[in-house]
Order: sequence, then structure tokens, then C-alpha cells
Amino acid sequence: MALEPVGVGAQVELAGLGEAELLAVVRGQPRPEHVAIIMDGNGRWATRRGLPRVAGHREGVKAARTIVRAADGLRYLTLYAFSSENWSRPEGEVSTLLSLLERAIRSELPELMRRNVRLRVLGRPHGVPVQVRRGIDHVVQATRDNAGLTLMMAFNYGGRDELIDACRALAREVQAGELQPEEIGEKEIQRALYTADVPDPDLLIRTSGEMRVSNFLLWQIAYTELWITPTLWPDFAVADLYRAIAEFQRRTRRFGGVERGRA
Repeated sequence: MALEPVGVGAQVELAGLGEAELLAVVRGQPRPEHVAIIMDGNGRWATRRGLPRVAGHREGVKAARTIVRAADGLRYLTLYAFSSENWSRPEGEVSTLLSLLERAIRSELPELMRRNVRLRVLGRPHGVPVQVRRGIDHVVQATRDNAGLTLMMAFNYGGRDELIDACRALAREVQAGELQPEEIGEKEIQRALYTADVPDPDLLIRTSGEMRVSNFLLWQIAYTELWITPTLWPDFAVADLYRAIAEFQRRTRRFGGVERGRA
């Protein structure tokens, strides 16, 4: 069934709209170029159902697969899959989660190739088990020439770690005489980040209702629009993604300036 886009000037009540109606709203206006998601709530989803936490992670992988498939029309989608702080969780949970992520990514390779999706990984490679890293790197290399959606997985990632690594890279340039300290500005820091060639997120979605950014893309989200939902990640559906984008499309982004017509 073909969906007619809703006009840019139309104001539609989003609450209660289904997936098809929300998609029509989204198609009626320019979409964000880059959406980032903090996928939170897997453990709570399982606990509330009397299940082991790993069951929540398995459902979370299914939700991620669904959202990636629904992300056509975006240029970049960044998913917070495993933070550097997650190593503090119980050893068994960490081991299971890493293996689950690696298997899920490898199994998605045919689908990623069919849909022309490029996979990139943000984060520190050291500390990750060799088998897990090899499996993920295989998919990264296999999809490197794909020109559709760029799917970035933040894996063993921490925003402060990224800034530390950027500072160290710039310090090495100064030490080598390739850069003067007074030449360091936003442009130089940007190119030293893991996301050097990627635009900052337009929209950051966080599930589970927590009101924090959890050490995620600290530099990049300076002016990113936030959308927080109480929905736990395994229950996050395509309609939720479209609703977040539709609400983003209604906002006025001022980047520190003043909205026209206001003092």
C-alpha cells in the first residue's frame, strides 16, 4: 500500500498513530541525517518476566535488527551496544553478551550486503576477546564498500575514552612538530575522534526512561536533540522510531542562537 506523505505544514497528533501513519508523517518532512540510540533496559525487561538477564539481551538483539531494517532513509545510525563500563558486570553476563553480539553481527552479514549497509565500530579494540573482535572485524571489512546506511556500533566504547584517545593523538602530532598547540581547535579535535568523518547526531534516542547520556558521544551530542522513552529496549518497535523522528521534525534547532521572532 502506497503511503501519501503528510505535508510539511500539517500538524498531526502523533499519539495513537500506528506504524503506517507515522511513516507517512516522517516521509512528509526532511529526515535527520544521523540518529544515535542508547539501547537500555534489556536486563530489566528480563527481570520483570522472571527470566535471566541474558534473555533480555537476546530480545534486545532482535529489537536492534528490526530498527536497523527500518532505518532506510537515514545516512547514519549509531547504536550503543557495549560500553567500557559494562566490563564491571558479572563475568558470565559479559561473556554471554559479547558472544551474543558477535554471533548476531556475523549472521547479519548477508542481510547487510543485500541492503548495502556499511558497518563501522566505535571504541577501543584492546581488551575485547580475540574471537569476538575477529568476527566483528570480518563484517566491517566485508561491508566497507557499501554505500547505503552506515551502521555504527559503539562497542567497548566510552565517551571519555574517546576524548582521551583524541587528546593523545593530537599530543603526538605536537610532539612530532606537525601541529602547534595554539592551532588546536574544534576542527582538530573533531578529526581526532572515532567519528572524524561523520556528522554529529541530529537525534539521540534513549530507552528505559533514564535521564542521562551514560558517557555516550560526549563531544558529538553538544547540540543533539534528545528523545527519551520509558519503553525498555526489547519492546522498542518501528513505530517508536518513527514517532521519535516525527517529534524531532517538529522541533526548531537553534544551536545556541535565538528563534526567529523571539527576543
